[in-house]
Amino acid sequence: MQTLLSPISPSWLEQLEIFIDDWFFVIALGFLAFELIRYWIYKRLSWTLIGDTITNYITLAMFIGLTILFLGAFYVATFYYVWQFAIFDIEINWITVLVCIVLADLVYYWEHRFMHRVNFGWATHSVHHSSPFFNISVAYRFGPMDSFWPVFFHLPLVLLGFNPVVVLFAEVVVQVYQTALHTEAVGKLPRPVEAVMNTPSHHRVHHGSNPAYLDKNYAGIFIIWDRMFNTFAEEREKVAYGLTRPINSVNPLVAFLHGFYRLGKEVWQMPGLFNKLGVLINPPGWQPAKKNDTNIK
Repeated sequence: MQTLLSPISPSWLEQLEIFIDDWFFVIALGFLAFELIRYWIYKRLSWTLIGDTITNYITLAMFIGLTILFLGAFYVATFYYVWQFAIFDIEINWITVLVCIVLADLVYYWEHRFMHRVNFGWATHSVHHSSPFFNISVAYRFGPMDSFWPVFFHLPLVLLGFNPVVVLFAEVVVQVYQTALHTEAVGKLPRPVEAVMNTPSHHRVHHGSNPAYLDKNYAGIFIIWDRMFNTFAEEREKVAYGLTRPINSVNPLVAFLHGFYRLGKEVWQMPGLFNKLGVLINPPGWQPAKKNDTNIK
């Protein structure tokens, strides 16, 4: 217990974050090689799959470029500015780090749900869901604004008193865990694990365009959030990966920008200023209510 309560240096935690992020990327590349061999054995390897996999990493490169140029400094600066007004001064030790990870996972659930249920969030997040395949490379398929929205959802943790370094570390842990879920090579895990933890099976559901699977299983690490907030679905029928309106392209620019192109087109074609605003803030596919012109007797 004394070890868990011993103070941790912020700089050491930053180094651990970089170590985890970098080395997991290397491990993920090795696992992707295994998945491609598996596709070949099951006669499912195709040039389309290979092209889609390459596209995933190109969107990652474009996402990193935008983050470095525009969004990274905004993210960090916002955290440190808000930290001046923190309610508490929470010490950095393993207990507080673990608590922050759990809270960051809860925050991720609501961030993820927002990205699906609000059109201007979905415009960037739909990039991640646009692949018709499901392997670990899909976890690295990012949209242009994917590093913009999380800052607003995680700010309350900084305002509560967690050091920004701890919050950023917790975010990385949640994201790394999520990355590992993107695979068809792992079936269902033992029932107690499936009941509490997010698993590849649960996340396959999340990537499904099946009507029964839409907007389900938003969890990061713990599937209990979906069970609590009534967004859980079990993997039963075969998953059809991708969007309900497929992009049908492995062009990286199409994958990276299709969400904003579609949103802009919908806003442009929608008549009326309030209806245009409605397209932005309502769920994907939203249409204004039609007036009932039936005569009331």
